[in-house]
Amino acid sequence: MTRYIRYAAVFCTLLLAALLVNAARVQVVQSRVYDDNPANRRPVIARYGQPRGDILVAGRPVTGSKDTREQLRYERTYADGPLYAPVTGFASQVYGTTLLEHTEDAVLAGTDPLLSPLALLKDLTRQRAPGGDVVTTLNRAAQRAAYEGLAGRKGAVAAIEPATGRILALVSAPSYDPSLLSGNGADVERAWARLNADPDKPMLNRAVRQTYPPGSTFKVVTAAAALDAGVVTDVDAPTDSPDPYTLPGTRTRLTNEGDGCEDAPLRDAFEWSCNTVFARLGVRVGAEAMVAAARNFGFNDPGLRVPFAVTRSTFDTTLDKAQLALSSIGQYNTRATPLQMAMVAAAVADGGQVRAPYLVERTVRAGGTTVSAAGLRPVRQAMRPGTALRLRELMSDVVREGTGTNAAIPGAIVGGKTGTAQHGLGNSGTPYAWFISWAQGPRQAQPSVAVAVVVEDAAADRGEISGGGDAAPIARAVMRAVLGS
Repeated sequence: MTRYIRYAAVFCTLLLAALLVNAARVQVVQSRVYDDNPANRRPVIARYGQPRGDILVAGRPVTGSKDTREQLRYERTYADGPLYAPVTGFASQVYGTTLLEHTEDAVLAGTDPLLSPLALLKDLTRQRAPGGDVVTTLNRAAQRAAYEGLAGRKGAVAAIEPATGRILALVSAPSYDPSLLSGNGADVERAWARLNADPDKPMLNRAVRQTYPPGSTFKVVTAAAALDAGVVTDVDAPTDSPDPYTLPGTRTRLTNEGDGCEDAPLRDAFEWSCNTVFARLGVRVGAEAMVAAARNFGFNDPGLRVPFAVTRSTFDTTLDKAQLALSSIGQYNTRATPLQMAMVAAAVADGGQVRAPYLVERTVRAGGTTVSAAGLRPVRQAMRPGTALRLRELMSDVVREGTGTNAAIPGAIVGGKTGTAQHGLGNSGTPYAWFISWAQGPRQAQPSVAVAVVVEDAAADRGEISGGGDAAPIARAVMRAVLGS
């Protein structure tokens, strides 16, 4: 009898061991499989079971969390949602996350291991740390000035601190309220359908995800290439440029908007934006040197992140001379985001250096302890310091007495470049109005802000839209906001 009891005990022990081994297999070896199974609601319930961390601008949150008392308890809220949507993106219980809500999701949702001082205990208890906060580099006054300056017109504004690469403003218009997408009801689905069907594309981040022909603002790059290559050694010497200029190998004649461009010196050609002079300069510099110059400023870089991805700005690498001439005045296939053109202006302001732009200053725990900081940013020399100094003179002339007088700020040194970019089939579309600029306050040792503005106003009269008239006043408002801060 004792023997049978012993056999039963051994058999029960084996069964218990098998149960323990299977439990360990399910909970340890296959835990990731079950966690990621769409039928498992626990991670989703846990994700929305606590308030999300906030995104901060100038120390104040522009996001929040609302307790709905439902199974997915906390919904995202936004203060001034349309104003900050190109930065925050949305955090939706149905459609996921975008922009900072996406790239900083681990911090905001409390899943980043760095948020917990006792990471091992957190892994054992499967508890989330309270969501951390994301501190942005934005200047609140500059962001609002850019948004109000566009006043609902389609376009975008990007502003950078030249010496650091900190993004001070990032605005896209028209915009939308991200809180419309936060929950999970039928109204969220209707809002999603409406926003995606809108022909004005309010969810498109035009500042970093839309490229435009930069038009005459690209002449800053062409001038830098010509000065660095020694094609131009004296900005006040004649450039031997005909008007009109016949594109090499073609019968196409390139003209100018105004008079006085024939054989104009670089200073005058830059001030009055002579197409013929810069098209010919690009051909004289040569395709290889022009491609290298554009690359040094950031064109053709597919890896730019701020921390979310920025669409690549392009300058063709294989060009005949006629195509090179058009590309050198910001036409043909040359395309740029507003952020890229702000980087061009910032390089002129910072002695020829291009600093990687960034939007997140640091991330912090709920108690305020810093988790990570931006640190030193990569620096690339786009042009020689002497060339940058010459371009600062030329851009200052544009604002003082050229096509960019609407950007002037009393008491400050301001440099700028206007652009009116053609587009559409046969250039039939209403031109895009561009303005890039930088500003230095009266008690500052160097420029503290660089701005790029593009306005795509399809309702405007074709003959009236211009970089100096439409975009320069917006840039001036942004620069004044930064200088006033």
